[in-house]
Amino acid sequence: MLYLKSIGTPLVLLLALLTMSGCEQAEKSAQQMLNQAAQSAKQAIDQTNEAAQQALSEATGSEGDNAGKPESDDSAKEI
Repeated sequence: MLYLKSIGTPLVLLLALLTMSGCEQAEKSAQQMLNQAAQSAKQAIDQTNEAAQQALSEATGSEGDNAGKPESDDSAKEI
């Protein structure tokens, strides 16, 4: 019986270590999945914003890069 007690404690510690390392791996995997989901969501938001800006520009009749900027008057530059 003494033999089982002496091997039991290290075995329990080893199993606890393996369980903890498995949990760390699962946590890393979950974190990677969350980061990937966040990146996908950010891309979707950026694309939606870009499409909305383009639709707004088309609806107001202004050009995309010059939206909000006053048009230059070429006739004033002529001398």
